[in-house]
Amino acid sequence: MTREVDVDQIAGSLRLSLGILIRRLRQVKSEDELTLPEISVLARLDRDGPTTVTALAKLEQISAQSMGATLSALEARGLVTRASDPDDGRRVVMSATEAGLAALQTGRNARLQALSRALSVAFSPAELRALREAAPLIERLAQNI
Repeated sequence: MTREVDVDQIAGSLRLSLGILIRRLRQVKSEDELTLPEISVLARLDRDGPTTVTALAKLEQISAQSMGATLSALEARGLVTRASDPDDGRRVVMSATEAGLAALQTGRNARLQALSRALSVAFSPAELRALREAAPLIERLAQNI
């Protein structure tokens, strides 16, 4: 059965082009030089608030030991802090510091500036409008995976 729209072809094209975009954005560095795991942890703490090492590891789908190493590196740089869990004093809760949130924002700004430069230089006004209209569709696609 042939389809009017080949969703497999669209899926393949999106996977390829979005994969390239994500890899290129990951290569954009800020002066703070956070690693990808560090960025991911800070972003999660920013988005979801303080949480335990075990919960972070589960959310990031890595071992608690790996998460502990990432958090130790962030803590040594003053980007996260640890405190006793108010509900259970035996557990430790990790939080992003103001410096950690600032470092995260610096990285976000660097990636945003790289995207803005590329859009300004390489795209026509009509193409920019098409990308603006596609952005909510791409977000909805991501939410449905």
